[in-house]
Amino acid sequence: MNDKCTQVLNSSDLFQYIGETTVLEMLQTFKRETWARRRSVAAQDVQDRFHVIMCGRLQMVRINEDTGRMVTLLLLGPGDCFDILQLLNGQPFDGMLEARDELQLLSLPMEEARQWISAHPDFNRAFLAYLGKQMHALASLAGDLALHDTETRLAKLLLRHLDPLDPGHNKISLINDLSHEAIAEMIGSVRAVVNRQLQHWRKKGIVSLDHGHIHIEKLESLLERTHQHLLPPPGLNQRDD
Repeated sequence: MNDKCTQVLNSSDLFQYIGETTVLEMLQTFKRETWARRRSVAAQDVQDRFHVIMCGRLQMVRINEDTGRMVTLLLLGPGDCFDILQLLNGQPFDGMLEARDELQLLSLPMEEARQWISAHPDFNRAFLAYLGKQMHALASLAGDLALHDTETRLAKLLLRHLDPLDPGHNKISLINDLSHEAIAEMIGSVRAVVNRQLQHWRKKGIVSLDHGHIHIEKLESLLERTHQHLLPPPGLNQRDD
């Protein structure tokens, strides 16, 4: 298990530039946890521990209690951590944490994680960069919701999750097998609108759809819809949204 954990941490945006000795030292302090698929937890209920995802995906969501509408602020995968902001201000994320898959996690008391920041300069530097990336993702989401229509927001979401290991830039990673409802929650829309847009693109040959998987057929067409001429840099979990 330690070998698997070390492999995940070494490819993580937060841990990959930390020395191996520091990583092994940190592993000794972690507790292993498993969350069942579809488990939903109020962030404040786990505010006393810092978590690192080893396997599976986790949504950080906000819900309108009056309408029931939900928006996904971040979708996190292996090597990602939550709740990163609480390390700074001591306040838990105001929302829910939902397991998209069975989650294998490492966790430790939040106060011990704060001590890492002081005790390990390399972790401190990586933490600030990782925090900046999450804040950038949240700012991008806010801007997209305020400024762009659904087609543009959906195109940007797909582009942000292109598989960085696919030389043809056709494969989608992390969100590829999510339901249209889950994808809609990531762009502030609803399932019917997302389904209609994907079917429209399918008819135009821009994407192909196969049992919930999305494959990009005409990358330039998506780039045109976001007014981009170059691929975006890899974001969260693409070693973004």
